[in-house]
Amino acid sequence: MDDKFIRSLRIDWGKISRNSYLKGIPALCKANFLEFQKNITIFVGENGTGKSTLLEAIALAYGFNPEGGTLNYRFSTFDDVSELNQGVTLTKGCRRAASNYFFRAESFFNVASKAEEYRDYTPKEVYYARYGGKSLHEQSHGESFLAYFQSFEEAGLYLMDEPEAALSPQRQLSLFLQISKMADAGSQFILASHSPILLGIPGADIISFDNGELKRCTYEDTESYQVMEMFINHRDVLVGRLLDEP
Repeated sequence: MDDKFIRSLRIDWGKISRNSYLKGIPALCKANFLEFQKNITIFVGENGTGKSTLLEAIALAYGFNPEGGTLNYRFSTFDDVSELNQGVTLTKGCRRAASNYFFRAESFFNVASKAEEYRDYTPKEVYYARYGGKSLHEQSHGESFLAYFQSFEEAGLYLMDEPEAALSPQRQLSLFLQISKMADAGSQFILASHSPILLGIPGADIISFDNGELKRCTYEDTESYQVMEMFINHRDVLVGRLLDEP
């Protein structure tokens, strides 16, 4: 399907505080418009380049809870949200997402706890089918996260901030497959990731935040791929250099 749930975004920097730290992030402060061209968009770049900040702003502008969950989740355990969402305007598609989720690795425990609270208001068979047959807190972080996404069948919108943080390489491959299948069926994904596995999803639109600008790039051009390829194929040389050995 060509119609995205989020087609594009604009940033009005006039709505951001004059002295905001956001204006000191090179890739972000130069960004005014971004079009989502494919059903899978992956933000990539070094730590501190603004990937997660922009993803969070998109999530809040769409209506998600800052700590994650579905659009129905409304709770707060900490207030650490940037003001970027105040300047973000989204252009949405005509379709309505049948399901939705905003995943943040650092706050997934809080989201899981809230899901447990909601369990009393959800049919038992629905709850346990969605979460892999048992309570979220009876599973590892990665198990519960993956089980949740594998339960969806209808086209939806999914924002994920570094989902690989919860997953082993094998489970990353499972998520790789799940994202590919769901995107082919009409779901839209926007991710921030360092994972060479997830970055390798065929057809993904990779947007780099490195070198002070937002720029589309190929899989092989990402530093995540280049560093991993170098480590695997030239491990002894690389380790020797890192440890100052001959």
